[in-house]
Amino acid sequence: MSEWVALVIAMAAVCAVVLAVVVLRQRRVGEDDDPSETPDVIEYMTMMIGVVYAIVLGLAIAGVWEARGSAQADALREAQALHEVSARAEVLPAADRDKVRAEVNAYVSFIVDTEWSYMEQHESLSPEGTEKLAQLRRTVTERTPQTELENQAYQPMVDRVAAADEARNSRGQNAGPTMPGVVWFGLLAGAVVTVGMLFTLQIRRSGRELFLAAAFSALIAFLLFLIWDFDNPFGRGLSVTAQPFLDLFPGIGD
Repeated sequence: MSEWVALVIAMAAVCAVVLAVVVLRQRRVGEDDDPSETPDVIEYMTMMIGVVYAIVLGLAIAGVWEARGSAQADALREAQALHEVSARAEVLPAADRDKVRAEVNAYVSFIVDTEWSYMEQHESLSPEGTEKLAQLRRTVTERTPQTELENQAYQPMVDRVAAADEARNSRGQNAGPTMPGVVWFGLLAGAVVTVGMLFTLQIRRSGRELFLAAAFSALIAFLLFLIWDFDNPFGRGLSVTAQPFLDLFPGIGD
C-alpha cells in the first residue's frame, strides 16, 4: 500500500469516526437540551485551525529558507576551496602553476557561464562540470612534489580539491525542489480549509470585513508563493546566485 493511499484511508477513517460520534450523541440528546448553554464551537474551530495552519506555514518557510541558506553556503564553500587551490599553486614551477590555475579558471568559468543555467533547467549537475573537476583533481594529485615547499603545499591543495568536490555534491543535492509532495498537499489543503472557514462566520458585506477577508486570503497566497519560490534554491526568482565565484575570481565574469 502506498503512503498516499494510507493517508487517504486514515483521513477518511478519522472523519467517519468524528461524524459517527456526533450523530450518535445527537440522537441521545433529550428534548429539554438547550444548545445556547454551551459555547459556540465554530469560533473555537476557527481559532484552532488558524493556529495549527500558522505553525505549519512557519515550519515550511523555515525549512525552505534553511535549504536555500545551505545551498548558498555550499556555493561559497566551493568557491573558497577553489580559490585556495589557485593561491597555493604559487609555490609550483611556472608551467605546473599555470596549468593548475588554468584548470581552476576553466572550471569556475564553466560553473558561472554554463552549469548554473543547466541546474535551473535540469535540476542536476552537468556531467561536463564533473569531468572538469575530476581533471583538476588528477592534475593536483598526480604531480610529485619536488621541493620541501611544494611538499608542504601538496596535501592542503589535495584537501581543498576534495572540499570543493564535497561542496559540489551538496550543491547538486539542492538543485531542485526540496519540499516533499505530501507537505504541499497539506499546505494547499490547509489553505482551502483556513480560507473556507471565513464563509462559516457571520461576515457581512461591510467594507471593513470584506477588506480583512481579502487581505487574509492574499496573505495566505503570498506565503504559499514564498515557500514555492524558496523551494528550488537555484531555479526561481529569489534563487542562489554564482556571486561567490565572481567575487573570488573577478576575471571570470569579464
